[in-house]
This record gives sequence, structure tokens and C-alpha cells, in this order.
Amino acid sequence: MNFEQLQQQVDFIHEIDKVKYIQRRTKLFNSDRPENDAEHSWHLSLMAIVLAGHSNEPIDLLKVIKMLLIHDVVEIDSGDIFLYDNVVSHSNTEAETIAARRIFGLLPADQAEELIAIWEEFEAGETAEAKFARAMDRFEPLLQNRSNNGGTWKEFNVTYDKVVQKKSIIKEGSDLLWSYAKTLIDKSVDEGMLKKNS
Repeated sequence: MNFEQLQQQVDFIHEIDKVKYIQRRTKLFNSDRPENDAEHSWHLSLMAIVLAGHSNEPIDLLKVIKMLLIHDVVEIDSGDIFLYDNVVSHSNTEAETIAARRIFGLLPADQAEELIAIWEEFEAGETAEAKFARAMDRFEPLLQNRSNNGGTWKEFNVTYDKVVQKKSIIKEGSDLLWSYAKTLIDKSVDEGMLKKNS
């Protein structure tokens, strides 16, 4: 490692500070304050540490944590897309791929290649690690909405079927967490936090 590579790493560290300013639609637990992307990534990483034993398959936990810490870094350029947006798709976009190459490309080549590969693996959602990481990404906002009496479900008139459709990805990473999540979704309807389909 030389001085030039160290400077590249420092430039990357400065750049990713911008993640702290990206506001999400979901609010912190029992709060009116929107969560930012950095808080979201930190929370998911700790969730993965605590809940790793519920993964459907054996996982490399360090890789899962890396995925969760970097998965939203691309939003520095592409912005946050709300999961229930009816106009813009939440799935990977060309803009996000361009953002990943620019932002991770600030690093020395070997580190850039590693992080781009991990980001792409998360987006593809095919490995055990990606499936579990994506389960965390869908589980946390569900818990937040429950803690905020429906939160973004109520705010954006989201229906039961839409929530089940978007959250069912959890079962690819953990059958147990999906069973628990589905129970919470059903309970949310009974408690008036989530409306049945219109």
C-alpha cells in the first residue's frame, strides 16, 4: 500500500459520508424523524449479527455485513427509491450500476473490484448471503412501520397485498423470519395499521 492508494481510500471515506444525508421514507422506531441511509445500514448490520442463526442456509456473516453496509452507497448518486413507489421501480437500475462503479471506483482497484462484486451479488439476490441480507433490508422497515402505528403504510395508502408482495422476499433468506413477519403484517390489519385491499 502506498501513499497514493491511501489517498484514494481517504477520498472514498469522504465521499461515503454523504450517505448520512440521504433521507429514507421510513421513520426511526417510535419517532417522527426519517431514518437516513447510514442509520439504516448500521441497523441492518446489527440485525444480521443477532438474527444470523435464522438463515435458511449457512452464511458468511462478514460478507452479509459488508453487503448491508454498502448496499445503499449508490444512493449518493441515484437517490433513495421508496419501496412502494408506483412510478419508479425499486429494483436495480442502470443509474445505480453507474453510481456503484463511480463511487467504489474511488478506491484502489482491488478494493473497488471487491466492493462492486459484493454490491452486484446483493442486487442479484441469488446467494445465501444475498438472500439473508435482503431479508434484513425488508424486515427492518416492517418493524419501523409497526412501531409507528402504520408509518409509511398509512402515509402512502399502501395495501395489505402490496406489503405481502414486497416483504415476501424475506422467506428466501429465512422461513422463520418470514413466518414472524407475515404474522405481524396480518396483525397490523387487525389493529388498523394497514388496510385491506381497496
